Amino acid sequence: MQGDFEAGPSDVIEPQDPLFAAQAELRYMKQTVAALRDELENARQQSDHAVQQAVSSANSETAQLKMTISALRDELEQARASREKAVQQAHAAGENELRQLKATVGTLRDQLESARHEKDQAVAQALAGAQNEINQLRGTIATLRDSLERANIAKEDAVSLLRAQHQAETGQLHMTVHELRDQIDRSRAGAKAQT
Repeated sequence: MQGDFEAGPSDVIEPQDPLFAAQAELRYMKQTVAALRDELENARQQSDHAVQQAVSSANSETAQLKMTISALRDELEQARASREKAVQQAHAAGENELRQLKATVGTLRDQLESARHEKDQAVAQALAGAQNEINQLRGTIATLRDSLERANIAKEDAVSLLRAQHQAETGQLHMTVHELRDQIDRSRAGAKAQT
């Protein structure tokens, strides 16, 4: 390689001798060409070896792939046969289930019609009972309203009476307080007179 010849012509010649310098450079170039040829040959050998290994590996992988393809084809054929058998069985089962479902639908329709008739009767009875209960509740509400009105009137009367009693009691207390203050003042005045 060129790296094996670190000393160039400028390191071994005298600048004053052009012929000697040219000859030295020519030798250097020949050495470089020889080194590059050796390197190229080595690279070719390595490339040939790599190609042979790649071809061998490819041939081996191709053989394995062919075996795998054959096995997959057999498996696919078995899967197709199994699928066709499963489809036939599913079709037969579906036909049987369809017949059973049709019979069930007929039975359910009859039961639904009967249930609707019973529901209509139950709804009519429930509505009649509800209307009767509503009427009773309305009467109860009216009675309760009258009772509440009377209770409110009685409460207002009681509150008015309590207010009057409170005012009278408050007036009496004020008078008592005033009398007591007068007695205290007279008592204090008498005490001062005695002293």
